[in-house]
Amino acid sequence: MAITPLEVAAQRTGGRRGADILLEILESEGVRYIFGNPGTTELPLIDALQRRPDLSYILALQEASVVAMADGYAQAAGRPGFLNLHTAGGLGHGMGNLLNASVSQTPLVVTAGQQDSRHTISDPLLFGDLVSIATPAVKWAQEVLHADQLPVLVRRAFNDSMAAPSGPVFLSLPMDVMEEPSDIGIGAPSIINRESIAGGLPELARALAGITPGRLAIIAGDEVHGANAATQVAAVAELLGAPVYGASWPSRIPFATSCPLWAGNMPTRATDIARRLADYDAIFALGGKSLITILYSEGSPVPPSCAVYQVSADARDLGRTFQTPLSLVGNIRASLDVLLPLLERETQPRQAQFRAAREVVVAARNSKRNEAEQLVARHRADPVIAPCVAAHEAVRAIGPHVAIVDEAIATSSYVRMFLNSDWVAQYSFLRGGALGWGMPAAVGASLGLGREPVVCLVGDGAALYSPQALWTAAHERLPVTFVVMNNREYNVLKGFMRGQTHYVSAREGNFLAMDINDPPVDYQAMARSYGLESRLITRVGDIAPAIEAAMASGRPNVVEIMISTV
Repeated sequence: MAITPLEVAAQRTGGRRGADILLEILESEGVRYIFGNPGTTELPLIDALQRRPDLSYILALQEASVVAMADGYAQAAGRPGFLNLHTAGGLGHGMGNLLNASVSQTPLVVTAGQQDSRHTISDPLLFGDLVSIATPAVKWAQEVLHADQLPVLVRRAFNDSMAAPSGPVFLSLPMDVMEEPSDIGIGAPSIINRESIAGGLPELARALAGITPGRLAIIAGDEVHGANAATQVAAVAELLGAPVYGASWPSRIPFATSCPLWAGNMPTRATDIARRLADYDAIFALGGKSLITILYSEGSPVPPSCAVYQVSADARDLGRTFQTPLSLVGNIRASLDVLLPLLERETQPRQAQFRAAREVVVAARNSKRNEAEQLVARHRADPVIAPCVAAHEAVRAIGPHVAIVDEAIATSSYVRMFLNSDWVAQYSFLRGGALGWGMPAAVGASLGLGREPVVCLVGDGAALYSPQALWTAAHERLPVTFVVMNNREYNVLKGFMRGQTHYVSAREGNFLAMDINDPPVDYQAMARSYGLESRLITRVGDIAPAIEAAMASGRPNVVEIMISTV
């Protein structure tokens, strides 16, 4: 087989091609998987992978799925995901899920093949300004100009993707740079301790202990997951007898849902959040952006009488939206480790009051759980499976030890209501809001957990954004069970419209472009076309057995559950 002039030059100089240098760096950074969908500009990378058996290329059939798979992997594995897209078009395909990753602060090193820089002046096919395209969705974007730049820029990308606030970064890789010979050394990964301890902890301990017992709420934001701080958050809650809420629109539930002090997630409307917080004099927010709202409603989610105390590694979020009498910059776990003995000393004089407040929180939780069970009992005999019942049976079948990736908006609030697990990393959700994340994210999550079982809950509308993920699950033989909650409509949109009196659509019951029933989508045939076994469920009693059988098979499966629209 003939070799190229660049390969001849590499042999003559004793150098390696840029693609080989890139892969050497990835191996040294501990990368196991490259998520991608190759095109012409990625051919040097694909060829170099032949010489790197320890690196696995995870083929997705569309770039949106590539990004979400890397996102799911990074969240599950707790380390940056590496992905490779194809030129301007492929980067464009991936932008929706890249924005999701940015909002979720998922650490990703995103690369895209670029046209050979020697002929970009002639406007070749597939050429585009990749740096400008990527910039709005990433922490920073840069094009590699020479193979000698790869060690510095790639290691910078890995480091900066993890630095607070974590998130995706982007590198454009021209084809000629990937072919360019170089003798550059790759160096070694940097060891960076990011567990900075916040200043002002004695003052914070006094402030928190001074709040009337029972009048403080803790909000465990997504950052608690990244900091691995669930144990410390639980200890703080126990000392203060305080309920622990999750974020209003979470990426994770970073707290044990079996804990008696778990109070569920905050609502998503400002007025509803304010109503919930009206019972408190202060909140202690751990992490940033935990009170995301969707539709506008008048007023602040935090009542004027409710003080905001906060700890986050992201200095930009403190005081950004809500005035705070005291907030601290630091790693949540490291800072709480120092705060706890201070807080224990400050709360000592009123221990009995804090214990009494704890009992009130536990009683409220038990009452809420009973109400949820009663709701299911009322709807169990409905002619079409109610969303609350579908969620209840799915959670019961999944159990407390299998990871859940959720993009089924019609049932998600019910799913979170019924979770009861000691595993603080069990549940992840679509925080960015752009559909098409869940199915590929579940594929990546299984890889990030060492090919362990994952259940993906996905709405029928969301499933149509990235069904290609089914093929990758089948190709990689991953034990992912995809549960499609099918109401044949964009139910959440209809729900929003019904909640507003001025919408004619809601008054007349005529919703434009919100139904997926003419013709109905055959998810059973879709599953089979991608090589998966599938089941259609229309009876409540069949839900748990179908999901249990799918998980027990050790293979990817689709379980489609027909649910009602209310």
